[in-house]
Amino acid sequence: MHTLPIPLLPSIDRSWTLFLDRDGVINHEISGSYVHHWNDFVFYDGSLEAFRIFAEKFNRIIVVTNQRGVGKGLTKLEDLHSIHANMETSIRSSGGRIDAVYYCSDMEDDSPFRKPQPGMGLEACRQFPDIDPARSIMVGNSISDMGFGRNLGCYNVFLTTTCKIVPLEEANIDAFFPSLIAFAQTL
Repeated sequence: MHTLPIPLLPSIDRSWTLFLDRDGVINHEISGSYVHHWNDFVFYDGSLEAFRIFAEKFNRIIVVTNQRGVGKGLTKLEDLHSIHANMETSIRSSGGRIDAVYYCSDMEDDSPFRKPQPGMGLEACRQFPDIDPARSIMVGNSISDMGFGRNLGCYNVFLTTTCKIVPLEEANIDAFFPSLIAFAQTL
């Protein structure tokens, strides 16, 4: 059986920021659809424990998520806010935290806020001036997440939660892991 090399992560300290995608990273993605309501939201096994570890390791923890379902009118904005509020409450109750959640409901692929464009990350940098993109890690499960991280200037971690074949030729991937908790446990 062919095994992939264990990735080398940068040496981090409490000055670092962690950017995370949501669907397919923190919670199960719904194939061909969207997470419309809190009762559709299912944390991956180990995600809550991962956030407890992240809270100890990172200065800032930021979620950046494309939410085209809102732009299409399939997910109500108030439901999206409810999902994020409940997600943050669950994470806090488990000893973790999220400092901010940014979402892009824009329909246009070239929107400056829609990943892979770095708009949500730049907005986080404006809100939290202590964020240094060069001292940040982006964790995602898609090539657009990796593009976002590279465009912002982050170290990129690709999770194989929804894409079991790691696109090793993708220059924007610096490291890969099978899950959020697997990544957290290496820190």
